[in-house]
Amino acid sequence: MDRNTFTGLFLIMIILGVSVFFMKPNEAEIKKEKERITADSLKKAGVTPNTTETKQINAKPAVDSAALKGPFGASLAGNAQALTVENEKLKITFSNLGGKITAVEVKGEKAYDGKPVILFEGDQNKFGLNLNIGGHIVNTNNLYFTATQTGNTVNMKASYADGKDIEFAYTLQPNSYNVDFNINLNGLNQVIQGNTVALNWESTLLEQEKDPKREQEHSAPYFKYVDKTPDHLNLRKDEKEELKEGKIEWISFKQHFFSAVLMSNTPFEKGDLEVKILTEPGTIKWYGANMQLPFNQLAAQNYGFKFYFGTNKFSTLKAQGHELEKQVDLGYWPLKYINRFVVLPVFNLLESFHWGYGLIILVLTILLKLAMSPLTYKSYLSMAKMRILKPEMEEIKAKVGEDNPTLLQQEYLKLYKQVGVNPLGGCLPMVLQLPFVMAFFFFFPNLFELRGESFLWMKDLSTYDNFISFGFNIPLIGNHLSLMCLLMTISTLIYTYFNNQISGATGQMKYIGYIMPLIFFGVLNSYPSGLNYYYFLANMITFLQQFIIRKMVNDDKIHAILQENKTKPKTEKKKSGFQSRLEDYMRQQQQAANQKKK
Repeated sequence: MDRNTFTGLFLIMIILGVSVFFMKPNEAEIKKEKERITADSLKKAGVTPNTTETKQINAKPAVDSAALKGPFGASLAGNAQALTVENEKLKITFSNLGGKITAVEVKGEKAYDGKPVILFEGDQNKFGLNLNIGGHIVNTNNLYFTATQTGNTVNMKASYADGKDIEFAYTLQPNSYNVDFNINLNGLNQVIQGNTVALNWESTLLEQEKDPKREQEHSAPYFKYVDKTPDHLNLRKDEKEELKEGKIEWISFKQHFFSAVLMSNTPFEKGDLEVKILTEPGTIKWYGANMQLPFNQLAAQNYGFKFYFGTNKFSTLKAQGHELEKQVDLGYWPLKYINRFVVLPVFNLLESFHWGYGLIILVLTILLKLAMSPLTYKSYLSMAKMRILKPEMEEIKAKVGEDNPTLLQQEYLKLYKQVGVNPLGGCLPMVLQLPFVMAFFFFFPNLFELRGESFLWMKDLSTYDNFISFGFNIPLIGNHLSLMCLLMTISTLIYTYFNNQISGATGQMKYIGYIMPLIFFGVLNSYPSGLNYYYFLANMITFLQQFIIRKMVNDDKIHAILQENKTKPKTEKKKSGFQSRLEDYMRQQQQAANQKKK
């Protein structure tokens, strides 16, 4: 391809790109096109669109008049009515159609758009029993219950026949996230077939957080087998799993910062859970559960449950028992143990002083860096020794040459042995600190306490601060620029520069350290500002530590000690196991090279 052809193709690509950008439809045009497509779909379905009133396509079919005189006949038709109960923490709406909870509002919490947090609502949510009666499945979602309300207790009853009925009883506990729920099957042992009763629960999760993609990645159905650790379905893709490894203690429809949990006094025999990722605006995922309860053919069969509708705050979940707190992802082993038994107790202690969360993160970072300061000092000292040895290593390199890297490494090892320096002495302390650095990578994104808490320009420490919004996506960065992430990246680059000065790194090693911060900038730009704030503080405190250590460490004294080590008898010199293995490896490599030359 000649120069003119290449220039022409390049200009065409620019023109096409600019045309696509400036000719893309705006939001109003997109909305209008969606309405047109919806209208066409309704027309094909035989429904006339109405611009002033939304019509239900999947309306409940008309009930045959003969069926009204049969089993559950009086419950097959009626008018849907809503009942509401509330306490200091929850507002719950019930419907006599299905005798179920149709909406749950968590009081005192706001969604990203300032509206109340509604865990679920609408007809797309289902909850009820599937009963095998006479070979036909009767779904209580389709029955009209007779509803009565006394204070915060709601009773729903659907009559099969005289002396035979289904009763759902709900009681919202005062100042609690809990709802006691009881199912009573009265006199139905004569008509229900089989030794199990199926409970069906389906829910569409509504968008609560600023970043729906991140919210999806932290949301999944959880479950717990009796005497086992809680587990969950896939976080990033659709999945359906049969629960058949034992009896199930509870199931949970968990979102990032909120959960709807059903705990059963009588463990479920078996069941299956399903999750689907949704793409409709305002929704996150769809969950479905089909659980089997034992049916003992009793004239009065009772099942006791407890709902938990609330926050995923670790201490709140732990107070519920049943290991619900393990829904909070604190990382993999050993990170979860660091977060669980070190970081979280310190954080809770600092929180008890009622400080702002910006100050709490600052103090938490200072305490951690102080605890790690002996390792930081040892790492600095080891790197300083390597820097001081740099002139002697250059002399060895000039003498041996670069043609024989094995021999060069052997000579370096001799020098390390003479002066008593471990070449990995600077790396090991950093490796020991790494689990704590990584532990915070899980701690802050899953910490409910930071949700909605502001500090400086960051309006919500639990999500990114979009200091600059682009209005379009940039590869590897997204549609915004996080100022705290930018500050964190700049401080990391400065830290890398000073670290290279301390260690005396040259060549490729000098520049490799600058690549990782740039890569992490693309990753962490959409992570919580609280996490980036912690990393920024950690870098700044490390600068201060190194400044103080540099004042304490005298390079001339270190050089004198290293030279003195050369004069000590060989019996006084200690050889580590690593040095011995490395020397053996180098010796074998040198022998192999000599044989190859021969």
